[in-house]
Amino acid sequence: MVLVLVVALISVGAGLQWSRRVPAPVFRPAMADSVTLPGTSPSLPWPTAGAAALAMEGVGSLGHVGSTAPAPIASITKVMTAYVVLKDHPLAAGATGPLIPVTAADVAVYQLGLATQQSVLAVANGETLTEMQALEGLLIPSGNNIASLLADWDAGSSAAFVAKMNAAAQALGLSSTHFNDASGLDSGSVSTPADLIQLGQAAMSIPAFAQIVGLGEATLPVAGLVYNFDYDLGRDGIIGIKTGTDAAAGGCFLFEAQSKVDGRKVTLVGAVLGQQSSSPITTVLAEAEALAKAAFADMGSLPVLPPDHLVGRVVTAWGTSVAVTALHAPSIVGWPGLTVPARLEVGPLPARVAAGTRIGTLSIDLDGDNMAVAVRATHAVSGPSVIWRLTRR
Repeated sequence: MVLVLVVALISVGAGLQWSRRVPAPVFRPAMADSVTLPGTSPSLPWPTAGAAALAMEGVGSLGHVGSTAPAPIASITKVMTAYVVLKDHPLAAGATGPLIPVTAADVAVYQLGLATQQSVLAVANGETLTEMQALEGLLIPSGNNIASLLADWDAGSSAAFVAKMNAAAQALGLSSTHFNDASGLDSGSVSTPADLIQLGQAAMSIPAFAQIVGLGEATLPVAGLVYNFDYDLGRDGIIGIKTGTDAAAGGCFLFEAQSKVDGRKVTLVGAVLGQQSSSPITTVLAEAEALAKAAFADMGSLPVLPPDHLVGRVVTAWGTSVAVTALHAPSIVGWPGLTVPARLEVGPLPARVAAGTRIGTLSIDLDGDNMAVAVRATHAVSGPSVIWRLTRR
């Protein structure tokens, strides 16, 4: 009788164990919130002195060298001067803007700059410059006196305008940038390559600015024909932005370059600072051109994930697991070793996971191009064994 009771109890217990709900599989991620394109990162011809940085617009940094401490930037300062003026006085496509009078005080500033061997633009008392002409005089022949003229016209005084420049730098997140003047003659106007890349992108987003810095020359009322110091224009895709040089800063160049890579327009923005040589402008232009040329050569269409890249595993309570991968990963234009942000989204898993079951989506947002990559189980998840079902706790 006791034996029958024991058998009955065991049978009941086994039945209860067998009838208990089997827990659904769970997903365990095996990747961070980014993906790295396969391959070895390119080795770029970075300058051996000064500091430099290069970035692909909307994608990420190709690297930097040298000190990250703020350093004098000479006439690259005028990029912010033009940015502030164009934000305060926007120019529509084809517009030349309001007239700016040239006063006796402006002529005195020009004559002082000429006497002290500054970069200046010839002006005459009583002439007028359109806003577009003034900006051309600022950015093409790099007129220090035009920086002063625009500062007074925009803000009433140089001090008030410099305050606007620093406020704009703060608004753009340029934490290592500070301006003491509108021309860059003051060595207290400083920045870093990384900050200047951000400034360059912001300035080039203004069509009038991009139009001016892409000009090789311009004809102005009194000065006549003037030439751009950016002799790299049109070489290796370079379309701007601004050079600068003096004893404190050395040769400096903030530049943008564009090229087609596998049918897609790619924009690079870079900055090279502190190039000291007998011809600092020639040196810095050569350094920038070499960087742009090499970077474009290293780019191509690469899959966002290498084949069979593990993004996670489906794991069961009874100790089995299967890999989750992206069977078909799209390609993007970039370079080997590029890390791009990614977000893996996984919902509740079904009780039974067959081979090829979609587990979730890997979302990648690259320069406004949104990609959704399906991730799937590589094999079916086997069910629990009889022993596990009967002996589980």
